[in-house]
Amino acid sequence: MTAGVLLSGCNTDQVSLATNAKANQPVPPKLIAAMAEKDMDLQSPILVRLFKQEAELEIWKQTRSGQFALLKTYPICRWSGDLGPKVREGDRQAPEGFYSINPSQMNPQSAYYLSFNTGYPNAFDKALGRTGSQLMVHGDCSSRGCYAMTDEQIAEIYSLGRESFFGGQKAFQLQAYPFKMTPVNMARHRNNPNMPFWKMIKEGYDHFEVTRQEPKVDFCEKKYVFDAAKPADAKRDPVFDASAKCPPYVIPEEIASAVRQKQAKDEAEYARLVAKGTPVARLNTGIDGGMNKVFAAKIPEGSTGLSESAEGTTLQMLAMAKAPGTIPSHVNPPKPNLDAVASAPASQEEPVAAVNAPASTRVANAALANKSQEKSQGGGFFSNLGRKMGIGSSETTATTPPAQTTASVAPATTTPNPPTAASRLKAAVTRFVPGHDKSKDAAKEAPKPIVAAKPAEPAKPDTRLAQTRPALKPSVSDGASEATQIMGAAPVVQSNSFESRFGAVR
Repeated sequence: MTAGVLLSGCNTDQVSLATNAKANQPVPPKLIAAMAEKDMDLQSPILVRLFKQEAELEIWKQTRSGQFALLKTYPICRWSGDLGPKVREGDRQAPEGFYSINPSQMNPQSAYYLSFNTGYPNAFDKALGRTGSQLMVHGDCSSRGCYAMTDEQIAEIYSLGRESFFGGQKAFQLQAYPFKMTPVNMARHRNNPNMPFWKMIKEGYDHFEVTRQEPKVDFCEKKYVFDAAKPADAKRDPVFDASAKCPPYVIPEEIASAVRQKQAKDEAEYARLVAKGTPVARLNTGIDGGMNKVFAAKIPEGSTGLSESAEGTTLQMLAMAKAPGTIPSHVNPPKPNLDAVASAPASQEEPVAAVNAPASTRVANAALANKSQEKSQGGGFFSNLGRKMGIGSSETTATTPPAQTTASVAPATTTPNPPTAASRLKAAVTRFVPGHDKSKDAAKEAPKPIVAAKPAEPAKPDTRLAQTRPALKPSVSDGASEATQIMGAAPVVQSNSFESRFGAVR
């Protein structure tokens, strides 16, 4: 009780932790058991790492050996913005970099269940003139520049931070990254304009990876400095100023040597990946943030956005798995920026050259048959979305091909139709549909033989196509059957929620 009162004294406009039930929920027994297995004390220091692309929050905790070990990884329900640091107020960016969280930044009266302030902007951000405020890690799965968890998750994370403060930790470090700083991720994002900044914070990432100790963070000359110490002949510790020239300092040789070895290995692997032609990641086309796949699988029209699913794991495979917390009904999954897509310049398509087909050859056009089947079901995802956006309906209709046709030689070239706003919208949105098979789209859009029907023979529908082709899965906008309905459209309060289990005040 006394510890709670003292802690709350750091921020007098907040209610005392000693009288706040949400802020005093105990650490779950399973986590305490995990700490015992990993030789950790309940009140030992913690460290937090965040990764946007993986949509994960890691809690590291100090063991009795003095090093940090991973205690638990939490999937992030929602983060907003793009890969890259926050620059200005209102840009919806979640911050990246190294921040310090002290007791005054813990908010038991948060409008988002519980929260803690990331401390953005730090001295480095301020030296660059970056602006922004109230950037949080909080509950409610809703983000406008924050990292949002479920209420159950933030209650657990909050309790771990609280116990570390009760154990004497003055502040815990938060490290926020665009992705795990591996050679493959650095190679995939090598064309990103934020790469110089990412290489700078990777230095701190590497320090933690090789030492498993919280790196000491300083700033000078508008850059990060990690684990700086005074030179052997210096009489006092160096004084750092983010905007001023760096003072004389050294990095302890045991740390510097281990970091050099790791970086040499990383750089060799990076060079190998680039040499073999590792594709670069697409730059953001207006998508707002990301969501971990375990949450996207529970939400109608759910998408991971800029976060990436693990290979071999689809949203459909995760749809029946238990979500780590209650997903509120107002959750807003990542979506493309439709205004940006509609205003994007049209891409130039190659002219389609006609090919000769043998006379009296029957041609079955799979693309047209597929479009016809979509029409019979009331239109697919893209057609419905196009109609809702007021984009021409001519892009969403097709006719059934004739049953028997005689091929004729078409002109050598044809003039391509310029892509419409609807086709550009379709291309941008396609990548956000859970489980969508892009190979089918490629087959639809490939050049097809140009044939002309014999006028003397009436057109007859090829009913065998409908008999042999499997039915298309209903699109999200069309609604799904009871057997395929994705759960999570409405919030579900679990019987073992924090509200019911941990309602007592300590």
